[in-house]
Amino acid sequence: MQKDTFSFLDDGPDLGGLSQVDLERPNVARMYDYGLGGAHNFAVDRRQVDLMHRINPEGPLCPRANRDFLRRAVQFCAGQGIDQFLDLGSGLPTVGNVHEVAQEINPDARVVYVDNEAIAVEHTRRILADNDLATIVHADLRQPDTILAEEETLRLLDFSRPVALLIVAALHYVDTNPGIVLNRYRDALAPGSYFVGSHLTGDDRPDIMRAIQEKVFSESSTPLTVRTREEVTALFDGFELVEPGVVYTSDWRPGPEDYQPRIAGEVTMTWAGVGRKP
Repeated sequence: MQKDTFSFLDDGPDLGGLSQVDLERPNVARMYDYGLGGAHNFAVDRRQVDLMHRINPEGPLCPRANRDFLRRAVQFCAGQGIDQFLDLGSGLPTVGNVHEVAQEINPDARVVYVDNEAIAVEHTRRILADNDLATIVHADLRQPDTILAEEETLRLLDFSRPVALLIVAALHYVDTNPGIVLNRYRDALAPGSYFVGSHLTGDDRPDIMRAIQEKVFSESSTPLTVRTREEVTALFDGFELVEPGVVYTSDWRPGPEDYQPRIAGEVTMTWAGVGRKP
């Protein structure tokens, strides 16, 4: 049986915020980790994900398709010459992190992760301990001024040059207008930068999504706000969408290495796209 402990929790009191981790309420970063087959989650998180999968038996395919989209989008941006990545709401690190994908293509690629979940931040710091070109900032993505001025951000990222801004499977946890937040990041990006985003939706499966919202995420530390394809497309205002535009995650430039048989788009329940700042 999986235990509710982590190897780094035994290291002593120098772990700061980890001593205040809420183990009574499910957390979306840990739930996503469990959905991807990770080990950095608690029983309360696993119960909620298992409930979600009972509501939607195809649910396990959603995080996998989203993770595959992230990999392809990072590969695309790196192929366009992007060597700087700002990953907001990065969550718990699993196989195929942004720095792994980007630095496999360009060993000099620089990555700044941002998350507000204590376990995600601490574990990422440990993974990146020997990587001088990647770091994590403990902050909420809804604090653009704080993140953009953070010493660690500015140490690695040069905003006078193009940057890939990644907000993958995170904006549906922003209950206010996410476009207002995005505008601040967009304005800070140099021409030639990219925005990579994905967002849960109930467009083609409204009853399933409504049940998931009410029975799963209403009890989590971060309630879920789904948006339509039109609303997700609006998040790319100020960016030129690259082909194929805003589509389901599994439909965004799938390759032969992706999960086979390829996941049907509507099953992913997640719109995704990549835009370039002119």
